[in-house]
Amino acid sequence: MLLKKVEVETLSVRARAVSHPADPGLPAAFERLFSSEYRVVVGIAHRILGDRDAAEDVAQEVFLSFYGRHSADADYAAAWLRSAAAHSALNHLRGARRRTGHELAAPPAGALPDPSRAAEDAERLAHVRAALLRMQPKSAAAVALRASGLSYAEVAEAVDIKGDQIGTFLRRAQEALRKEMAKWDS
Repeated sequence: MLLKKVEVETLSVRARAVSHPADPGLPAAFERLFSSEYRVVVGIAHRILGDRDAAEDVAQEVFLSFYGRHSADADYAAAWLRSAAAHSALNHLRGARRRTGHELAAPPAGALPDPSRAAEDAERLAHVRAALLRMQPKSAAAVALRASGLSYAEVAEAVDIKGDQIGTFLRRAQEALRKEMAKWDS
């Protein structure tokens, strides 16, 4: 089931029906968390998957999972959601890879000015995704979160690394990605 704009508005109704059938509405804290983090969560998943609909599906799963297990007022809520988005998106890629036997690459969004350029871009993106899948999950998540625009502090919190160690961790993760990419390019 794909998450569409109308479904975003009904997410709270679905979550309430699953978790609190007698509740007249979701807690205000969850509504605030959803409003402030939804776009970030979808953006992280979209960056990894390259497919907006799949990214929205991942976001829906992440929020429903969080709602059922955690307090929206928790200090770790945003970090948990962002980390879960990266991990869930990577798991989605792994599942697609297992199902099809090869990497699926979506063409870049928007107009395709040159078909050969679009094919090269799609192939490069497929190589990056395949390389991320070959990396340690925590390293792959850190690289994906940083590439999604999160600050060092946000990445550190999301992957549970001390703030003073995240720079080194990210450099090593990026180097691991470069090595994985080099294997493909060889």
